[in-house]
Order: sequence, then structure tokens, then C-alpha cells
Amino acid sequence: MSLIVQKYGGSSVGTPDRILNVARRILQAQRTGNQVVAVVSAMSGVTDNLIKLAGQVAPQPTEREMDVLLATGEQTTIALTAMAINGLGGRAVSLTGAQAGIVTDGVHTKAKIANITPRRIHTFLDARSIVIVAGFQGESLEGQITTLGRGGSDLTAIALAAAIKADLCQIFTDVDGVYTCDPRIVRNARKIPEISYDEMLEMASLGSKVMQARSVEFAKKFRVIFEVRSSFNDQPGTLVKEETAGMEKVVIRGVSVDRKQAKVTISHVPDKPGIASRIFSEIAAINVNVDMIVQNVSASGTTDISFTTLADELPKIEKHLGPIVEEIGAKGFSAQGGIAKLSVVGIGMRSHSGVAAKMFELLGKADINIQMISTSEIKISVIVDEARVDEGANIVHAGFGLNV
Repeated sequence: MSLIVQKYGGSSVGTPDRILNVARRILQAQRTGNQVVAVVSAMSGVTDNLIKLAGQVAPQPTEREMDVLLATGEQTTIALTAMAINGLGGRAVSLTGAQAGIVTDGVHTKAKIANITPRRIHTFLDARSIVIVAGFQGESLEGQITTLGRGGSDLTAIALAAAIKADLCQIFTDVDGVYTCDPRIVRNARKIPEISYDEMLEMASLGSKVMQARSVEFAKKFRVIFEVRSSFNDQPGTLVKEETAGMEKVVIRGVSVDRKQAKVTISHVPDKPGIASRIFSEIAAINVNVDMIVQNVSASGTTDISFTTLADELPKIEKHLGPIVEEIGAKGFSAQGGIAKLSVVGIGMRSHSGVAAKMFELLGKADINIQMISTSEIKISVIVDEARVDEGANIVHAGFGLNV
């Protein structure tokens, strides 16, 4: 008998009919001789509606109360899914994140999993019940409801698979697997049969919406092999696993687009030791993630520092950065939206040269201006105007031979 963790996203449980479809899939998995733990997200659109409701009663609701509110989305789904399975003749029980033994730190809206004690899950499994767990949520040591950030149900599923030593983890979504680019952007994108943790992590962090980046990090750390596949058909998906020698033969695995980026530039920063630390320590203290960082060559004892972040984080930046800029003696700072990040990813870059040159040439011929550049061992990212990022993605995708 195998132990399986399955995760179903919001689109997979978006209507009563789809919940029934998921219930049938879960029952089928159990009836073929498996123990099943299913992690479900809130129904499609529910989280956004809850956020809107919060905004209608309070202009700036506290993060603690937002967690209490948003956690109800998944709790609705687990109850409905358990009801559906029971109605079909199965036996299922629903558990909130806290009831499933998921303990997190105390950072509201972006909590990190500290520990999982799955005793209650094993008790129900031993009683031949299917266990339906609310994704995206947990409980702090102080007993506070916490949420894990957007896409947190992926993290719940991967973490539970590691904690209960599952034989298989399946991430069911509304796409057939991981594609060389978002098919809504590049029509000729194709499905990737298998991909390494590192490549999947880069693609997730660079804008691919298939998986939450933190969940892939967790899978790599605990060596949880998982499959991304569709909940609407029985086609095989994409297997995410440890890197193998044959994977390096593919130079570029995929192209990613990340919209709604913003660039912040602090001008005339004193070129002294400790200044950069002061700036980014303040940004870290308000839980804002920074992506690309570029510092110009020093001139006349000052330099300009630019960095990118999510456009949604700009209000926090503008509120807290001003006093720091004044304190360090910089001239000021400016913020620019309307930009996007375009990236190519592939572990084959480690053994093949000229990838950056080719990417820049492709974009240059199309007269797409590159504003910032960032590289790692297996990826190259550039910042371009958001209005032209789709065009750039199609050009780069075709240029590297990724079209079907």
C-alpha cells in the first residue's frame, strides 16, 4: 500500500461540479490500494473576494485579522470536499492546518513552516479514512492562525509529503504540467517531461505560476519528488526531481515572464562601507523581498543603487525608505512601475557558452530595451518595459528553439 499526497488548486475546486470531480479522483486513488492525504486550496476567486471584503470595512486591515479571514477560504473547501467524498460512499475527514499539526513562525501573511506533527493524520489514515487538509495555513506556537503566502497550498502539500514520508506527491492544477513558457503568452510552448529542482525553482521564482517557489525549495531540501499534472484529464505531467546527467544536454529549459515589477533607484548614495547594509536592512525589516540589485560605478564619492521588487510593495518602500535616504545623506529616491522581468532558465548553461549574447542579440534586433540584467549559474534575467515583455518572450522562445 502506497501513501499519496495530492494537492488540488483553486481552479480544480472552483465549482461544486469540480469538487465532485476531485472527490472521485481521490476516491479512485484510495480504491486502487492507496492511503490518501489531499491538500486543497480555496475555491477559485474566493481569496480575492475576501481581500476585497476586507478593504470595504477597513482601509488597512491588520495582518493578523487578514490571516483569520483568508484561512476561511480553504476551510470551506476541505469541508465541501469531505462531504462530496462521503456522499459518494467513501470516508473522509477534513482538517485545518492547525489540526493537521502544521506549526509556523509568527509572521502573518507570509509565515514559514517550523514543524509538522502529523499524528492526527496518521490516526485517521490508520482508520482507513481519506484526510483532507486545508492548504495555505498553519498555527504559530502562540496559537495564532497564520497563512503561508500566495501559492501556500503547494508548500503545505510538499511539507506534508516530507513529514509523513509519502511515496508520491502529485500537484494537480489547471494545466497539463510545466511548459517551456506560459502557453497564454507563447502559443507554441510545449510541455516538459521532467525538470530539475533548480530549474523549477528558478522558473517558479521568475514568474511561472505553476508552483510556489518556496514549495520547490522545500522539495529540494527534503528530496520530495513530485509531479505537476492536470486535474481535468489523465495525461502524465511533469516530474520534478534531482538533476541527472542527461538534463544538461538541454541548454535552455524554459522562458519565464514576471509582470508587475517595480524599480527603485536611490541617487547619490555616499560610497562608504556599511551604507548598502543600512539600506537593505531597513527593507528586510519590513518584510519586502528585493530581487535585482545594481550599483553604478562610484563617481565623486557617490553612487546610485537600483533594485527591483514587486509593484505591490511600493507603498511600504515609499513609507519607510525616505527617512533612511535622508539619514545616510543620499540625494533622494525614485520608483518606476510598468516594467517586467524576462528570463531564460536551463542547467545546460553551465556547460554551454554564448547564451547571454544570443538573448541580448534577439532582443536588440527587436528594438526591445534592456534596463537591468541579472544572472546566475542557470538563468539570465532582464528587465524590460511590461508592454513589450510578451513580444520578447515569443522572440526568445523561438530563438532558442523551444517552439513545438
